[in-house]
Amino acid sequence: MIWLTWRQFRTQVIVAGAALAATAITLLITGINLRHSYSSAGLPDCHAHGNCEQLATSFLNELHSGTKGPYDLIFIASGIVLYAVPGLIGLFWGAPLLAREFETGTLRLVWNQSVSRNRWLGIKLGLIGLAAIATAGLFSLLITWWAGPIDQAVNYAGPTALIGLNRLDPALFGARGIAPIGYSAFALLLGITAGVLIRRTIPAMAATLAGFVGVQLVWVNWIRPHLISPAVDRAPLTNSFADLMVQQPGGQMTVTGPWHEAGAWVLSNQTVTASGHVFTGPATAPCLGNSIQACVSWLDTKHLHQLVTYQPATRFWAFQGLESASFVVLAVLLAWFCAWWMGRHRLA
Repeated sequence: MIWLTWRQFRTQVIVAGAALAATAITLLITGINLRHSYSSAGLPDCHAHGNCEQLATSFLNELHSGTKGPYDLIFIASGIVLYAVPGLIGLFWGAPLLAREFETGTLRLVWNQSVSRNRWLGIKLGLIGLAAIATAGLFSLLITWWAGPIDQAVNYAGPTALIGLNRLDPALFGARGIAPIGYSAFALLLGITAGVLIRRTIPAMAATLAGFVGVQLVWVNWIRPHLISPAVDRAPLTNSFADLMVQQPGGQMTVTGPWHEAGAWVLSNQTVTASGHVFTGPATAPCLGNSIQACVSWLDTKHLHQLVTYQPATRFWAFQGLESASFVVLAVLLAWFCAWWMGRHRLA
């Protein structure tokens, strides 16, 4: 069974290995140069001189301009690659794995031998699951290592960063650390489950893609923010506003104060009244006119507070662990479902 599984799966392994080798060569060569540029910019010792934001902003500007190489392009492309890897594993490794067996009828031959259904399924899931985890893990290890100097510089630069995404930002979180391993395990089993239920390769691939994207969207927007209770920062609103808007008609106001903590994921930044309600106005004459100073003076009389809910940068690995474990658990549940379904239904 192991030899048969390898024979059936070797093309995918070779393609993945070649892609991984090409990625490794590119990232190792450019990553060493990137770390040299990071050190040359003085960022490793910036805390001692108190100029981290200035040096980080200059460093990121140089990368963005392309004067030191295509690092900005590689940063974006590597993130896209790491987001794509789990989906591709589910699409091209998971969905066809059993669906093709149903389509070609090879299940009849396999199950007329001495191999039981559970052993046949277990060997396939075990070998291909390990290959999927290893592939995603190696891609993530390389990309996380390569992007380390840029991620740290973004944290230092804060709002002045041209690349304004820190590691906890939803647009970047899934392209770092160990989360892609959990995603890949889940995507693989989602594809296998779709193949068991649908029994046709192309429809199973379509269902896998739709299901994986749907789960990711739900997770990022409604589940991840609540994996750990967010931190809350409340302070009197200052006269420095990041945003002040007055809507007409009605005079409804939106006032937002500036806030930054290195590497934090901001969930909400609201201006509230003394009673804790979100401040929406209505705007009075000073703010409906052309005098910003008069509007600011009027807002001072309202005794407003800035209420920020956020996840600190120190929770990055805690989120990575929780999210990875959650998706691995989902993968295990899907594997159990496949075994249960195949053991209790006529599949030939």
